[in-house]
Amino acid sequence: MTRETKFKKEQARLLSPMLFVTGMQKEAACFAHEGVETLCSSANVSKLCAALEDIQDINLSAVISIGLAGGLDPSLRPGDVVIADAVINDGIRLPTHARLFEALTDAVSATGDKFYKGALIGVDHVVLDTQTKKHLFATTQARAVDMESHVAAQFARAKQLPFGALRVISDPATRTLPPLVTKAITANGDVNIAHILKELLRAPDQIQGLILAGLDSRAAFASLRRSGALLGPLLRLMLTDL
Repeated sequence: MTRETKFKKEQARLLSPMLFVTGMQKEAACFAHEGVETLCSSANVSKLCAALEDIQDINLSAVISIGLAGGLDPSLRPGDVVIADAVINDGIRLPTHARLFEALTDAVSATGDKFYKGALIGVDHVVLDTQTKKHLFATTQARAVDMESHVAAQFARAKQLPFGALRVISDPATRTLPPLVTKAITANGDVNIAHILKELLRAPDQIQGLILAGLDSRAAFASLRRSGALLGPLLRLMLTDL
């Protein structure tokens, strides 16, 4: 490869959008910046894998997994931010990019929100109960769990792209989620109100858990919006250092 070809390839990378991988449209809306493309999994790992396969040939500058997560570390509260130094998938640790980690840290520092360095673990299904969370923390020491980071990390690795991950704690380690949340997201990534109402009519004892989950989610989204206001522009500025 000639020097000119290398230069053109690098220029194309720098001008390419960053891909932010999220679970819900509400998460994606927090990061609507120029130079950012969002991909929403709708809490469906198979759908996310298929969507990433469809964009294999699109030029990208970096991949960021971003959004809410379930807490595994019992010291973390709703709204606390986890900036990943690695993502764990099937026992394998996939490290994040050092400069992306620094940029994510700078963005959250500027908001004044609490943030913690540590690993995330990716899973294919929603983790509902505290016992499973306790087991995952004991066996992996991951601080939080989500359904997109492991898939996004593998995609970035295959395309040889810088990868980073920032997740905000929604349900903490001590919180058990009501079963209705397993189907609470529609195919396009919105909240499935019809399903929630149907499930509450069928099993009204889920209402207390749903209210608590809503309060946790409110705190998490407040943190996510504060980070989102700074994150896209800051990452775009530092792409030349990657």
